[in-house]
Amino acid sequence: MTEQVTGVPGIDVPRLSSWLADNLSSGGPITGIELLAGGRSNLTYLIRLGDRRVVLRRPPLGHVLPTAHDMRREHTVLSALAGTDVPVPTPLALCLDEDVIGAPFYLMEHVDGRVLRTVEDAADVTPEEARTLSERLADAFAAIHTLDVEKAGLAGFGRPQGYMTRQLARWRKQWDASIPADATLADATRASYDRLVERLTTRLPGDGLTGLVHGDFRLDNALVRLRPKPEIAAVVDWEMSTLGDPLSDLGLTLVYWTDPGDDERGSIPVGSTVTTAPGFLSSGEFAERYAATTGYDLTDLDFYVAFGCFKLAVVLEGIHVRYLQKATVGEGFEGIGASVPILLDRAHRTLDDGTR
Repeated sequence: MTEQVTGVPGIDVPRLSSWLADNLSSGGPITGIELLAGGRSNLTYLIRLGDRRVVLRRPPLGHVLPTAHDMRREHTVLSALAGTDVPVPTPLALCLDEDVIGAPFYLMEHVDGRVLRTVEDAADVTPEEARTLSERLADAFAAIHTLDVEKAGLAGFGRPQGYMTRQLARWRKQWDASIPADATLADATRASYDRLVERLTTRLPGDGLTGLVHGDFRLDNALVRLRPKPEIAAVVDWEMSTLGDPLSDLGLTLVYWTDPGDDERGSIPVGSTVTTAPGFLSSGEFAERYAATTGYDLTDLDFYVAFGCFKLAVVLEGIHVRYLQKATVGEGFEGIGASVPILLDRAHRTLDDGTR
Protein backbone atom coordinates (compact mmCIF):
# COMPACT_ATOMS: atom_id res chain seq x y z
CA MET A 1 0.00 0.00 0.00
CA THR A 2 1.03 3.65 -0.45
CA GLU A 3 1.74 4.25 3.23
CA GLN A 4 4.41 1.53 3.16
CA VAL A 5 6.48 3.36 0.53
CA THR A 6 8.58 5.87 2.46
CA GLY A 7 11.97 7.54 2.48
CA VAL A 8 12.23 8.29 -1.25
CA PRO A 9 14.48 11.35 -1.92
CA GLY A 10 12.69 13.98 -3.98
CA ILE A 11 9.23 12.40 -3.70
CA ASP A 12 6.39 13.23 -1.30
CA VAL A 13 4.68 9.86 -1.56
CA PRO A 14 1.27 10.72 0.00
CA ARG A 15 0.87 13.88 -2.10
CA LEU A 16 1.99 12.07 -5.27
CA SER A 17 -0.43 9.23 -4.58
CA SER A 18 -3.30 11.69 -4.23
CA TRP A 19 -2.31 13.49 -7.43
CA LEU A 20 -2.06 10.23 -9.38
CA ALA A 21 -5.51 9.20 -8.25
CA ASP A 22 -6.93 12.41 -9.72
CA ASN A 23 -4.82 12.68 -12.89
CA LEU A 24 -3.77 9.24 -14.14
CA SER A 25 -6.28 6.77 -15.49
CA SER A 26 -5.81 3.01 -15.16
CA GLY A 27 -3.62 3.45 -12.14
CA GLY A 28 -3.74 2.04 -8.65
CA PRO A 29 -2.10 2.65 -5.30
CA ILE A 30 1.66 3.17 -5.28
CA THR A 31 3.25 -0.17 -4.40
CA GLY A 32 6.87 0.76 -5.04
CA ILE A 33 9.19 3.59 -6.05
CA GLU A 34 12.74 3.06 -7.30
CA LEU A 35 15.27 5.78 -8.11
CA LEU A 36 16.68 4.91 -11.55
CA ALA A 37 19.10 7.81 -12.06
CA GLY A 38 21.23 9.35 -9.36
CA GLY A 39 20.82 13.05 -10.04
CA ARG A 40 23.56 13.93 -12.52
CA SER A 41 20.76 15.52 -14.51
CA ASN A 42 17.05 15.15 -13.81
CA LEU A 43 15.97 12.49 -11.35
CA THR A 44 14.18 9.47 -12.80
CA TYR A 45 11.98 7.13 -10.78
CA LEU A 46 10.20 3.89 -11.59
CA ILE A 47 6.73 4.02 -10.02
CA ARG A 48 4.84 0.76 -9.50
CA LEU A 49 1.09 1.04 -9.44
CA GLY A 50 0.10 -2.55 -8.80
CA ASP A 51 0.91 -4.38 -12.05
CA ARG A 52 1.46 -1.15 -13.98
CA ARG A 53 4.83 0.62 -14.23
CA VAL A 54 5.28 4.28 -15.10
CA VAL A 55 8.32 6.57 -14.98
CA LEU A 56 8.48 9.96 -13.23
CA ARG A 57 11.00 12.69 -14.07
CA ARG A 58 11.73 15.72 -11.87
CA PRO A 59 14.59 18.25 -11.54
CA PRO A 60 17.60 17.44 -9.35
CA LEU A 61 17.76 18.47 -5.72
CA GLY A 62 19.76 21.49 -4.60
CA HIS A 63 21.72 23.82 -6.91
CA VAL A 64 19.68 24.11 -10.14
CA LEU A 65 20.99 26.43 -12.85
CA PRO A 66 18.64 28.91 -14.54
CA THR A 67 16.90 27.60 -17.72
CA ALA A 68 17.92 24.01 -16.93
CA HIS A 69 15.70 21.05 -16.04
CA ASP A 70 12.49 22.30 -17.71
CA MET A 71 9.84 19.62 -17.29
CA ARG A 72 7.42 21.30 -19.68
CA ARG A 73 9.97 21.16 -22.52
CA GLU A 74 10.65 17.46 -22.02
CA HIS A 75 6.94 16.68 -21.95
CA THR A 76 6.32 18.83 -25.05
CA VAL A 77 8.98 17.18 -27.18
CA LEU A 78 7.97 13.66 -26.14
CA SER A 79 4.36 14.44 -27.01
CA ALA A 80 5.41 15.74 -30.43
CA LEU A 81 7.68 12.78 -31.21
CA ALA A 82 5.21 10.07 -30.25
CA GLY A 83 4.31 8.28 -33.49
CA THR A 84 7.29 9.57 -35.50
CA ASP A 85 10.41 7.69 -36.62
CA VAL A 86 12.14 8.82 -33.42
CA PRO A 87 11.60 6.17 -30.72
CA VAL A 88 10.49 7.75 -27.43
CA PRO A 89 8.46 6.76 -24.38
CA THR A 90 4.79 7.76 -24.45
CA PRO A 91 4.16 10.79 -22.18
CA LEU A 92 1.23 10.46 -19.77
CA ALA A 93 0.85 13.59 -17.67
CA LEU A 94 2.56 16.85 -16.69
CA CYS A 95 2.39 18.50 -13.26
CA LEU A 96 3.68 22.06 -12.81
CA ASP A 97 2.33 22.37 -9.26
CA GLU A 98 5.43 22.32 -7.04
CA ASP A 99 3.28 21.65 -3.96
CA VAL A 100 2.83 18.02 -4.99
CA ILE A 101 6.41 16.72 -4.68
CA GLY A 102 8.38 19.96 -4.30
CA ALA A 103 9.11 20.48 -8.02
CA PRO A 104 7.43 20.16 -11.42
CA PHE A 105 7.40 16.64 -12.87
CA TYR A 106 5.98 14.54 -15.65
CA LEU A 107 5.06 10.89 -16.13
CA MET A 108 5.69 8.60 -19.08
CA GLU A 109 5.09 4.97 -19.88
CA HIS A 110 7.80 2.55 -18.85
CA VAL A 111 9.74 1.10 -21.81
CA ASP A 112 11.31 -2.33 -21.55
CA GLY A 113 14.96 -2.04 -22.48
CA ARG A 114 18.51 -1.99 -21.19
CA VAL A 115 20.94 0.82 -20.53
CA LEU A 116 24.43 -0.06 -21.79
CA ARG A 117 26.99 2.13 -20.05
CA THR A 118 30.05 0.02 -19.25
CA VAL A 119 31.98 -2.79 -20.92
CA GLU A 120 30.59 -5.08 -18.24
CA ASP A 121 27.06 -4.18 -19.35
CA ALA A 122 27.93 -5.56 -22.80
CA ALA A 123 29.28 -8.91 -21.59
CA ASP A 124 26.54 -10.77 -23.48
CA VAL A 125 26.61 -8.52 -26.57
CA THR A 126 28.25 -10.11 -29.61
CA PRO A 127 30.48 -7.99 -31.89
CA GLU A 128 27.84 -8.29 -34.63
CA GLU A 129 25.12 -7.07 -32.27
CA ALA A 130 27.36 -4.23 -31.08
CA ARG A 131 27.97 -3.03 -34.61
CA THR A 132 24.29 -3.18 -35.53
CA LEU A 133 23.36 -1.36 -32.34
CA SER A 134 25.88 1.40 -33.16
CA GLU A 135 24.35 1.77 -36.62
CA ARG A 136 20.80 1.89 -35.23
CA LEU A 137 21.91 4.59 -32.78
CA ALA A 138 23.37 6.68 -35.63
CA ASP A 139 20.15 6.18 -37.58
CA ALA A 140 18.04 7.33 -34.61
CA PHE A 141 20.29 10.38 -34.29
CA ALA A 142 19.80 11.15 -37.97
CA ALA A 143 16.02 10.74 -37.58
CA ILE A 144 16.04 13.37 -34.83
CA HIS A 145 18.02 15.87 -36.88
CA THR A 146 16.10 15.38 -40.12
CA LEU A 147 12.65 15.44 -38.49
CA ASP A 148 10.09 17.69 -40.17
CA VAL A 149 9.64 19.97 -37.16
CA GLU A 150 6.65 21.80 -38.63
CA LYS A 151 4.79 18.55 -39.29
CA ALA A 152 5.63 17.39 -35.75
CA GLY A 153 4.25 20.63 -34.28
CA LEU A 154 7.65 21.83 -33.03
CA ALA A 155 8.15 24.85 -35.28
CA GLY A 156 8.03 27.15 -32.25
CA PHE A 157 10.12 24.92 -29.99
CA GLY A 158 13.22 27.09 -30.30
CA ARG A 159 14.94 29.94 -32.16
CA PRO A 160 17.39 28.39 -34.63
CA GLN A 161 18.65 31.75 -35.90
CA GLY A 162 21.75 32.73 -33.96
CA TYR A 163 21.70 29.41 -32.14
CA MET A 164 25.44 28.91 -31.66
CA THR A 165 25.96 32.49 -30.51
CA ARG A 166 23.23 32.06 -27.90
CA GLN A 167 24.61 28.66 -26.88
CA LEU A 168 28.00 30.18 -26.13
CA ALA A 169 26.36 32.95 -24.11
CA ARG A 170 24.10 30.50 -22.29
CA TRP A 171 26.86 28.15 -21.17
CA ARG A 172 29.09 31.04 -20.15
CA LYS A 173 26.23 32.25 -17.97
CA GLN A 174 25.82 28.77 -16.47
CA TRP A 175 29.54 28.67 -15.68
CA ASP A 176 29.40 32.09 -14.03
CA ALA A 177 26.45 30.92 -11.93
CA SER A 178 28.39 27.92 -10.63
CA ILE A 179 31.84 29.39 -10.00
CA PRO A 180 31.05 31.50 -6.89
CA ALA A 181 30.08 28.30 -5.05
CA ASP A 182 33.28 26.41 -5.98
CA ALA A 183 36.27 27.39 -3.87
CA THR A 184 38.16 24.33 -5.13
CA LEU A 185 38.56 25.51 -8.74
CA ALA A 186 42.24 26.02 -9.66
CA ASP A 187 43.46 29.25 -11.25
CA ALA A 188 44.86 27.26 -14.19
CA THR A 189 41.41 25.85 -14.91
CA ARG A 190 39.85 29.31 -14.81
CA ALA A 191 42.52 30.57 -17.24
CA SER A 192 42.02 27.59 -19.57
CA TYR A 193 38.28 28.23 -19.58
CA ASP A 194 38.73 31.93 -20.37
CA ARG A 195 41.10 31.18 -23.26
CA LEU A 196 38.74 28.54 -24.66
CA VAL A 197 35.84 30.99 -24.64
CA GLU A 198 37.97 33.41 -26.66
CA ARG A 199 38.89 30.73 -29.20
CA LEU A 200 35.32 29.50 -29.58
CA THR A 201 34.05 33.06 -30.01
CA THR A 202 36.52 33.63 -32.84
CA ARG A 203 35.42 30.49 -34.68
CA LEU A 204 31.66 30.65 -34.10
CA PRO A 205 29.88 29.56 -37.31
CA GLY A 206 27.01 31.48 -38.80
CA ASP A 207 23.53 30.08 -39.25
CA GLY A 208 23.51 26.91 -41.30
CA LEU A 209 21.73 23.65 -40.67
CA THR A 210 18.60 23.71 -38.55
CA GLY A 211 16.81 20.84 -36.87
CA LEU A 212 15.63 19.32 -33.62
CA VAL A 213 18.57 19.07 -31.21
CA HIS A 214 18.50 16.51 -28.38
CA GLY A 215 21.20 18.26 -26.38
CA ASP A 216 22.66 15.21 -24.60
CA PHE A 217 22.59 12.33 -27.08
CA ARG A 218 24.62 9.24 -26.19
CA LEU A 219 24.19 5.49 -25.99
CA ASP A 220 23.39 5.46 -22.27
CA ASN A 221 20.62 8.01 -22.86
CA ALA A 222 18.84 5.34 -24.85
CA LEU A 223 17.07 2.13 -23.92
CA VAL A 224 18.13 -0.73 -26.16
CA ARG A 225 16.94 -4.22 -26.95
CA LEU A 226 19.25 -6.85 -28.41
CA ARG A 227 16.87 -9.61 -29.37
CA PRO A 228 15.27 -10.71 -31.58
CA LYS A 229 17.40 -8.03 -33.28
CA PRO A 230 19.39 -5.05 -31.94
CA GLU A 231 17.29 -1.87 -31.81
CA ILE A 232 16.91 1.43 -30.03
CA ALA A 233 13.75 1.01 -27.97
CA ALA A 234 13.61 4.65 -26.83
CA VAL A 235 15.72 7.80 -26.71
CA VAL A 236 15.34 9.48 -23.30
CA ASP A 237 16.59 12.51 -21.33
CA TRP A 238 15.30 15.33 -23.54
CA GLU A 239 15.76 18.08 -20.95
CA MET A 240 18.09 20.18 -23.15
CA SER A 241 16.27 19.70 -26.45
CA THR A 242 15.50 22.65 -28.71
CA LEU A 243 15.74 23.75 -32.34
CA GLY A 244 19.23 24.62 -33.49
CA ASP A 245 22.38 23.43 -35.23
CA PRO A 246 22.36 19.61 -35.32
CA LEU A 247 26.16 19.48 -35.68
CA SER A 248 26.46 20.85 -32.14
CA ASP A 249 24.57 17.73 -31.04
CA LEU A 250 26.93 15.50 -33.00
CA GLY A 251 29.98 17.23 -31.53
CA LEU A 252 28.87 16.51 -27.97
CA THR A 253 27.98 12.91 -28.82
CA LEU A 254 31.50 12.36 -30.14
CA VAL A 255 32.90 13.80 -26.89
CA TYR A 256 30.92 11.15 -25.02
CA TRP A 257 31.95 8.33 -27.37
CA THR A 258 34.92 6.40 -25.95
CA ASP A 259 37.25 4.70 -28.43
CA PRO A 260 39.42 1.75 -27.39
CA GLY A 261 42.65 2.97 -25.78
CA ASP A 262 41.29 6.43 -24.90
CA ASP A 263 42.09 6.19 -21.20
CA GLU A 264 41.67 9.95 -20.71
CA ARG A 265 38.07 9.87 -21.96
CA GLY A 266 37.43 6.77 -19.91
CA SER A 267 38.38 8.68 -16.75
CA ILE A 268 35.50 11.13 -17.20
CA PRO A 269 32.63 9.67 -15.11
CA VAL A 270 29.79 10.59 -17.44
CA GLY A 271 28.64 8.97 -20.66
CA SER A 272 29.39 5.39 -21.57
CA THR A 273 32.58 3.40 -21.99
CA VAL A 274 30.68 0.44 -23.43
CA THR A 275 31.71 1.56 -26.94
CA THR A 276 35.19 0.20 -26.25
CA ALA A 277 33.74 -3.33 -26.35
CA PRO A 278 34.37 -5.43 -29.49
CA GLY A 279 32.17 -4.60 -32.46
CA PHE A 280 31.08 -1.07 -31.58
CA LEU A 281 31.78 1.55 -34.21
CA SER A 282 34.62 3.96 -33.49
CA SER A 283 33.69 7.60 -33.03
CA GLY A 284 34.93 8.28 -36.57
CA GLU A 285 32.84 5.46 -38.01
CA PHE A 286 29.80 6.67 -36.11
CA ALA A 287 30.25 10.15 -37.60
CA GLU A 288 30.63 8.63 -41.08
CA ARG A 289 27.40 6.64 -40.66
CA TYR A 290 25.61 9.77 -39.49
CA ALA A 291 26.94 11.81 -42.43
CA ALA A 292 25.96 9.14 -44.94
CA THR A 293 22.42 9.00 -43.53
CA THR A 294 21.83 12.76 -43.22
CA GLY A 295 23.96 13.99 -46.11
CA TYR A 296 25.40 16.72 -43.86
CA ASP A 297 28.85 18.21 -44.45
CA LEU A 298 31.15 17.57 -41.48
CA THR A 299 34.04 19.81 -42.58
CA ASP A 300 33.85 21.93 -39.40
CA LEU A 301 33.28 19.00 -37.06
CA ASP A 302 36.38 19.77 -34.98
CA PHE A 303 34.87 23.07 -33.85
CA TYR A 304 31.68 21.33 -32.77
CA VAL A 305 33.61 18.67 -30.85
CA ALA A 306 35.58 21.38 -29.03
CA PHE A 307 32.32 23.16 -28.27
CA GLY A 308 30.95 19.87 -26.94
CA CYS A 309 33.92 19.62 -24.55
CA PHE A 310 33.21 23.18 -23.41
CA LYS A 311 29.51 22.51 -22.83
CA LEU A 312 30.14 19.27 -20.96
CA ALA A 313 32.75 20.97 -18.77
CA VAL A 314 30.18 23.58 -17.76
CA VAL A 315 27.52 20.94 -17.07
CA LEU A 316 29.91 18.92 -14.92
CA GLU A 317 30.99 22.01 -13.01
CA GLY A 318 27.35 22.58 -12.11
CA ILE A 319 27.02 18.98 -10.91
CA HIS A 320 30.27 19.34 -8.96
CA VAL A 321 28.82 22.37 -7.15
CA ARG A 322 25.72 20.35 -6.21
CA TYR A 323 28.04 17.65 -4.88
CA LEU A 324 29.95 20.19 -2.79
CA GLN A 325 26.61 21.37 -1.39
CA LYS A 326 25.69 17.74 -0.58
CA ALA A 327 22.65 18.08 -2.82
CA THR A 328 23.27 15.10 -5.11
CA VAL A 329 21.40 11.81 -4.83
CA GLY A 330 23.28 8.56 -5.30
CA GLU A 331 26.96 7.76 -5.76
CA GLY A 332 29.76 8.44 -8.24
CA PHE A 333 30.03 12.23 -7.96
CA GLU A 334 33.41 12.54 -6.26
CA GLY A 335 35.37 12.56 -9.54
CA ILE A 336 33.13 15.02 -11.42
CA GLY A 337 35.17 18.13 -10.57
CA ALA A 338 38.43 16.60 -11.80
CA SER A 339 36.85 16.07 -15.23
CA VAL A 340 36.43 19.79 -15.90
CA PRO A 341 40.11 20.64 -16.65
CA ILE A 342 40.44 17.42 -18.70
CA LEU A 343 37.58 18.49 -20.95
CA LEU A 344 38.92 22.01 -21.34
CA ASP A 345 42.32 20.61 -22.36
CA ARG A 346 40.68 18.27 -24.89
CA ALA A 347 38.83 21.21 -26.40
CA HIS A 348 42.08 23.12 -26.88
CA ARG A 349 43.78 20.10 -28.48
CA THR A 350 40.86 19.61 -30.83
CA LEU A 351 41.04 23.23 -31.98
CA ASP A 352 44.84 22.98 -32.31
CA ASP A 353 45.10 19.91 -34.51
CA GLY A 354 41.80 18.05 -34.65
CA THR A 355 42.83 15.53 -31.97
CA ARG A 356 39.70 14.19 -30.29
